[in-house]
Amino acid sequence: MGAAYFYHLTQSRPEETLQVLLGKSLQAGWRVAVRGRSDAYLARLDEMLWLRPEDGFLPHGIAGGAHDASQPVLLTGSTELPNEATCVMSVEGADVTPDEVQALDRVCVLFDGHDPDAMQIARGQWKTLTEAGCAAQYWSEESGSWQKKAESPQA
Repeated sequence: MGAAYFYHLTQSRPEETLQVLLGKSLQAGWRVAVRGRSDAYLARLDEMLWLRPEDGFLPHGIAGGAHDASQPVLLTGSTELPNEATCVMSVEGADVTPDEVQALDRVCVLFDGHDPDAMQIARGQWKTLTEAGCAAQYWSEESGSWQKKAESPQA
């Protein structure tokens, strides 16, 4: 049974934090689906992942290709997990469900703390997931480093 980790971004861009989390997820042996809401954002993210980090490479692909099933990181707008992801990272307020949190190793929700709409969506997601009995943690970088600000244990 997994948990949902919420990342309230105030110092860094979602793409930067996502890059760090993807690296750690791959080191943990997880397959990841990065779920966004717009093709334009996913295309921009794809380009960034090809160019950075300069000292490494994060293997990935955009959903809809011939090799989706073999991608360790798949950028997608769908709730389908053709790469058999064990971790979903939600960006742009993409939906996540209590069933996913329960079934996967981890669900990460990244949201821009400077965007009131993104904050409202994240609050709704936190409420939905925790009321369904999912374990959740809320992390903020407001102080300049990541700190756990809240935790909801699994019911």
